[in-house]
Amino acid sequence: MDTVLAAPDWQVSQWFNTGQPLELAALRGKVVVLHAFQMLCPGCVSHGVPQAERVHRLFADDGVAVIGLHTVFEHHAAMTPVALEAFLHEYRVTHPVGVDVAVPGEAIPATMRNYAMQGTPTLILIDRAGRLRLQHFGRLDDLAVGREVMRLALEAAPTVAAIAESTTPMAGSCDESGCGLKGSAAA
Repeated sequence: MDTVLAAPDWQVSQWFNTGQPLELAALRGKVVVLHAFQMLCPGCVSHGVPQAERVHRLFADDGVAVIGLHTVFEHHAAMTPVALEAFLHEYRVTHPVGVDVAVPGEAIPATMRNYAMQGTPTLILIDRAGRLRLQHFGRLDDLAVGREVMRLALEAAPTVAAIAESTTPMAGSCDESGCGLKGSAAA
């Protein structure tokens, strides 16, 4: 039997679109859709962020919490919380978004490192028991995402979710599929 691991807590320095900080433990009992993005990542802007907003609007009443994580690993000076606030307003993002904690002297922020993300966009599904069920780097089709979210929302006893096939960005590249970390195993 495959082992399903507890999802690591996220580390956030600032929140948007929520009246209080959100902790993973407080969301137990809900399916959590965590989408990691950068506002200058083409795949995030064209696909990841709009997809997360659609999931948020579609599943808001079904025990599903959609959380954005602005996890900056490049262009740090340009992607500040002030710029993110304007981005969220202009793109009409209404779901909660946290800013991944910067690690002094490191390019990779804390939550991105804790989840061993390969780049952005990364979609993470966490079941009602707080277990990591799917982690996918790159673009995922809306139907595949909807199917997996519904499976977790309806699930009585969690099982390991199948990861759908999709296009995965190349390490160190940035295109409409996403932005990959230089030197990552993605390819």
